[in-house]
Amino acid sequence: MKNRFSAMAFITIEPIMRAIRSHPFIVELIDGVLSRERFLFYMRQDSLYLAEYAKALSLTAGKMRRDNDVALVLHFAEQALLAERELHEYFFVEYQVTPGADKSPACFAYCSHLLERAALGAPAESMAALLPCFWIYREAGNHVRRMADSDNPWYKWIESYSSEAYSILVDKAVDLTDRLAANVGEEERQSMLDGFIASSRYEYGFWDDAYAMRVWPQ
Repeated sequence: MKNRFSAMAFITIEPIMRAIRSHPFIVELIDGVLSRERFLFYMRQDSLYLAEYAKALSLTAGKMRRDNDVALVLHFAEQALLAERELHEYFFVEYQVTPGADKSPACFAYCSHLLERAALGAPAESMAALLPCFWIYREAGNHVRRMADSDNPWYKWIESYSSEAYSILVDKAVDLTDRLAANVGEEERQSMLDGFIASSRYEYGFWDDAYAMRVWPQ
């Protein structure tokens, strides 16, 4: 497919990806010295985010014209919930913590952005906003796994996002987004890119909030 949306979009957010790869959260995750408090803050926020992400995927599925695409996007939602729930339950049980109750500023803004796109945007716009979560986590997971030792305390998280099964899921999301992008005009394609970039920025903000353990002023 010529002029693939994903190829152009991934190049556009490379500065954001460099910032994510060099963020202290990721650097300390690689070195195995990321504190338990920071990692569990992140996991609590991820649980809150995931529930909203699945809702956004479900809303997007309802707008798809092809039955196969409806089923595929619902499958994304199901797999996200199942995989993340297993991972979260492992760490929450292991460290005897309860899920979080309040979204951090970045988590709140990111969820609001995705739900707005899913509710008000065309299917292509919604998928473009949802795609960075798929793709950036694979990139981050592979980056960390290449450099981390197997005795890393957070290796179960690392394995989840660098697995072959997860990579296949990401490829399907990329292919669907590219196929939708191939059938839209320039204005909608630009809107797709805007949503993709915004989500990528929120991904950075999510890591940053976790490292700072940032909460709303009381």
